[in-house]
Amino acid sequence: MIRFAPLLATAGMCAVTGLTPARAATTEPVSEQAADFTEHAFQFSDGTTLPDIHIHYVTLGTPQRDAHGEISNAVLLMHGTTGTGKAFLAPAMRRELFAAGEPLDASRYFIVIPDGLGRGGSSKPSDGMHARFPHYGYGDVVEANHRLLVEGLHINHLRLVLGTSMGGMQTWMWGERYPEMADALMPIASQPIAMAGRNWLWRQMIVGAIRNDPGWQGGDYSAQPSQWTRVMPIFTIITSNPARMQTDAPDRDAATQMYDTLVADAQKSDANDVLYWFESSWDYNPSPQLSHIRARLFAVNFADDLINAADLGVMQREMPAVPNGRFVEIPETARSYGHQTLAHPDVWKPYLVQLLSDTTRSY
Repeated sequence: MIRFAPLLATAGMCAVTGLTPARAATTEPVSEQAADFTEHAFQFSDGTTLPDIHIHYVTLGTPQRDAHGEISNAVLLMHGTTGTGKAFLAPAMRRELFAAGEPLDASRYFIVIPDGLGRGGSSKPSDGMHARFPHYGYGDVVEANHRLLVEGLHINHLRLVLGTSMGGMQTWMWGERYPEMADALMPIASQPIAMAGRNWLWRQMIVGAIRNDPGWQGGDYSAQPSQWTRVMPIFTIITSNPARMQTDAPDRDAATQMYDTLVADAQKSDANDVLYWFESSWDYNPSPQLSHIRARLFAVNFADDLINAADLGVMQREMPAVPNGRFVEIPETARSYGHQTLAHPDVWKPYLVQLLSDTTRSY
């Protein structure tokens, strides 16, 4: 058990990646496709069944098959609470992860990036059901992604499951639910414990603001409620590095403008969708079943992340239960962005390289 791993220097990357690649990188254009998967009669964990749910997803690269005809180079990426799969299609992600020679070179891997249930192009309350949409939990999001892979794309094995923030939490759950399905797991910016303390408190500020907004009307509003959006800047406060925020808003006028901008941005989201985003963590608590995880797991957290506070000692306490697990808490540096360091793969990709090298197989 390695409980702390030093940050790998960029100059040392060549030594870590000096393995025979699954397939040589090419300069040919990488296939990128968007599609929707429909699952019929999907039963939610609250007992509700919908006739159909839709999961929107994007794939990068081309499936490779082993001697048995099974897809052998699949990777699943799962995004955070307020995001969609587009988070992994940002320029920094493409450059640092998917470009030729990078850890998830899209000429070598078949990368599946879904919009989690309740978000983006996938089925969600704002599609028409409003607050009558089933109150899904993280387990439902994980199950819907599993159906997409197995039933929709006929993928029975994954080279890697990687998730950020909420996606990181769902990566822990994935390892417990499907212990034989993935070679490697990388939860980023998450901890394997139930929501409590500060992490639950700030979420309840948002949930309570929506439910008590006069315009919410039990979720059956004809015009979007707006009072709740004045609380939404708490999300930026809790996910950002204080030094970065001070630089971005160095005086009162700039800070006031930042607040107004954050409120205006929140008004672009549907209130019911947001409510469900933050309530859907109700079933998250992987701690009791961590010993069920069989894949090699490398958890990455950031010391200046207020959501997953390092000073709670969670990782030191919980990780010994993971048979093939290790973790790193990356210290705050000039390259830190708090919880949002997850959007800067140049900081954490050395650990991804290390994990993939530790689980190399012949394809």
